[in-house]
Amino acid sequence: MDLLSDVIALLRPSAAVSKPISGKGRWAVHCEAHDEPGFAIVLSGEAWLTFDAQEPLRLAEGDFLLLPTTPAFSLASKPHISGTRVTPRDEAVRHGDAIGTPDFMALGGSFAFERVNAPLLLSLLPERIHIPASEGRATRLGRFIDLLAEECATDYPGKELIIQRMLEALLVEALRWRSLGKEAVPASLLSGMQDPAIARALQAIHADVRASWTVAELASIAGMSRSAFSARFGELLGCAPIEYLVRWRMAIAKEALARGNKKLDRIAQEIGYESASAFSTAFRKRLGYPPGKFARAAA
Repeated sequence: MDLLSDVIALLRPSAAVSKPISGKGRWAVHCEAHDEPGFAIVLSGEAWLTFDAQEPLRLAEGDFLLLPTTPAFSLASKPHISGTRVTPRDEAVRHGDAIGTPDFMALGGSFAFERVNAPLLLSLLPERIHIPASEGRATRLGRFIDLLAEECATDYPGKELIIQRMLEALLVEALRWRSLGKEAVPASLLSGMQDPAIARALQAIHADVRASWTVAELASIAGMSRSAFSARFGELLGCAPIEYLVRWRMAIAKEALARGNKKLDRIAQEIGYESASAFSTAFRKRLGYPPGKFARAAA
């Protein structure tokens, strides 16, 4: 299994909410931050998205936006319009004029992730993934969006199930979209995956998480000097190589503990600890409580 598949497998994403969002005329709304991963697919027209004091981002037909965590934002028909505060709802919403054909339509909502490892794994993703139609249209991502738009416009049996599955596939496609390498992506797992040398080291870690990896061994796999590898890894992922290894081991352990189908010595063996005692000590040191307590709470 490749490293992105590893991440997706632990996140176990599902499209929790998907709803039509439309607007007509002059309108603007402001939503407070929430920890659910959010997404939007623009089906027609355009709108302007603003985060805090940042410059407004134009969202046009065919654009895809993914927010691993959703900060406070404003959405408007034009930039720099004061908006009314709204509370996110799990139903279709319409902004601006209530009568007439909307001039903006989007499919928006949120994904549900496995809570056990969501904080760690979401921290490995960039704050925002925006794929303009001009770049995604000719790719598989563009075809996914076209199929979603087509499905949203129909009333066929099984429509909601099809939309849910398409959104989950679209999430994976967006995370592996190679054009992200053209942007200044913040420190994240995705930025590490875009660097061939660092990607080789990451692949080695995920292929054998039990190994007693050293920085020198990983640097050799990357084809770099130890110092250059450490610096580059930290720049791209925001943590040291061995710290990443430990975080990933703990993520696997937490998922196994939450499922409750493996004993401590089996978990310890699978993630590279010599004994259940050594694993328990490492787990307690990192999380502040023993594996047994975590397993009971997760259950």
